[in-house]
Amino acid sequence: MADFKKNDLFLALAIGLASAWMLVFVGRNLSEENKFFAAVLPYANYLFIIFPLVCGGGIIITHFVAKIVGHFLYQLGKFVLVGGFNFLLDAAILNFFLVATKLTAGLPQTGFKGASFVLGIISSYLLNKHWTFSADSKKDAKKEITRFVFISLIGFTLNIGLDYVFVNMVGSFWNMKPILWAQFSAVMAGAITMSWNFLGYKFIVFKVRTAEVAEEKLVLSPTLDN
Repeated sequence: MADFKKNDLFLALAIGLASAWMLVFVGRNLSEENKFFAAVLPYANYLFIIFPLVCGGGIIITHFVAKIVGHFLYQLGKFVLVGGFNFLLDAAILNFFLVATKLTAGLPQTGFKGASFVLGIISSYLLNKHWTFSADSKKDAKKEITRFVFISLIGFTLNIGLDYVFVNMVGSFWNMKPILWAQFSAVMAGAITMSWNFLGYKFIVFKVRTAEVAEEKLVLSPTLDN
């Protein structure tokens, strides 16, 4: 059974609110470069209502469905929220650097992408460890961190490599302006990397920890019953 806590709802609402702010931030910065963003910008404030409702309602619905299909679904629901939040965090930080410096290609842009990715990964580790998988035990913490660093380094290489290829080798489509193409390339690279990180975190980094927590609960349950 999926364990639902009030903190789950509060954190889901906070993720929704923060995600809305980051999306609006990026949209406003790109509105001068793209007609689509300029057209939808007047309605952007509705996101501050829609996103928290979707995230909060989604985590509640996932909780009840997980009672039927298994706890894995509840973990997956939280992972999707965390992944979406970190995806937008990565994009927002990159967008800030691009707009502030006007350096949209070459090594500076790659460096900005690297910095935004690292900050997103740190956030991903903390939220997934302590919320998604509830892996708060310090047992074998070194092995867990080693696995995390290994998976993240592969993800980092994928993210930076793909982004560099898209921006500097493939080039823009549909006559996109450089800053818009740099942002779009980051989105494509981030989506591919997030898929890799999900598989790695779920089945390699936190798999052992999740099993250990379940085992500890089984050992403690007879004592608690008495």
